[in-house]
This record gives sequence, C-alpha cells and structure tokens, in this order.
Amino acid sequence: MDQRWPEGPNADPDAARDRYNADMRASRAAILEVFRAELPIAHVGLLLVVLAGVFVSVVWSLRTGVIIVGAFAALFVVALAVAVLAGRRGRGAVHAAYKFTFGWANWITP
Repeated sequence: MDQRWPEGPNADPDAARDRYNADMRASRAAILEVFRAELPIAHVGLLLVVLAGVFVSVVWSLRTGVIIVGAFAALFVVALAVAVLAGRRGRGAVHAAYKFTFGWANWITP
C-alpha cells in the first residue's frame, strides 16, 4: 500500500496517528470547555426564563408568556430524552438536560 505522508516517505504512520488522536482530544476538550455550564448558572437561566415569562404575560398576554415558558419546558423534555438515550440515568440525566436547557445563562452572566 503506497501512501503519501506530509512528512515524506520516511514518515511513521503510528506517530502521525498518535498526533491526530492527541489533536482530536484537545479539540474535544476545548469544545466541552466552551459549552460547560455549572448548576448555579443553570439556576440563573431558569430564573431568567420564569421572569421573562411573567414579564411577557403581564405586558402582552398570558398566552405569549405560557408559550415562552412552554418552549423551554419542551426543550428540557427533548434534552432529557436525548440524555436517557445517550446512556445517562436518573439524576445524571436530569442534571444534563437541565444544564443544557438553562446553561446558556453562562454566556450572559459575568
């Protein structure tokens, strides 16, 4: 099997594979760090959703506020289903879905 390696004809395929795997691990770790949310931040997200729902209900209509809160509730249910299908069970699945649904508050809080 004749392969062309960027390092030249004397390249070590195992070393290249090791570098690739190390780079992929570093890339995945960076992505996880960007999307990581802690539980207190998720609580802030839930609080903001409830406050926005109440505010919209008072200013516009009750129906609009319920739609906003219901959309986040539906997102939580879908995230919970995905977490269960991914293999998480019980409290771990609920925490994962909760952090996914309301962890966006990490991007707006200092």
